[in-house]
Amino acid sequence: MLQSKSSKPMKALRSLLTSTLIAAGSIAATLYFYDSFSIRKASAGESIRAPTVPVMPSPIFAELDPFTVTLNSEYQRRILYVGITLRLADEESARTIKRYMPEVRDRILSLLAQQDPIAVQSADGRQQLVQQLRSRISMPYMPEPTGPSIKDVLFTAFVVQ
Repeated sequence: MLQSKSSKPMKALRSLLTSTLIAAGSIAATLYFYDSFSIRKASAGESIRAPTVPVMPSPIFAELDPFTVTLNSEYQRRILYVGITLRLADEESARTIKRYMPEVRDRILSLLAQQDPIAVQSADGRQQLVQQLRSRISMPYMPEPTGPSIKDVLFTAFVVQ
């Protein structure tokens, strides 16, 4: 009877060891064949590539010196102080803006001076001003056949006094 009691735990232990060895062998074989298949596939000219993440181009900004203009209203004169940064589509647009900076500033100053001080303080007024600035700055500068590609006009300072 002693033998039968001690043999039950031994059988369970042997079964557990056998199962563990079979599982380990199965995992090792799977890894071996997976690596072999990958090496053969790569050596046959098929490269294994990880999914590539598209690289976004760095933004191109042109920061302009601040503008100060006098706005004429019905009752009084007001001052508009604006800091502007342009977001450009490409390096060629950045070179064009830099090359024609006096004309760029003149176009912006003349447009800013035409603004109504009350309207320009509202969100809609600023958005309309952004659209007007974008279209005015994007116009060609003589003798260039095309103007710079402006993605956005960003206000970095905006004060009406």
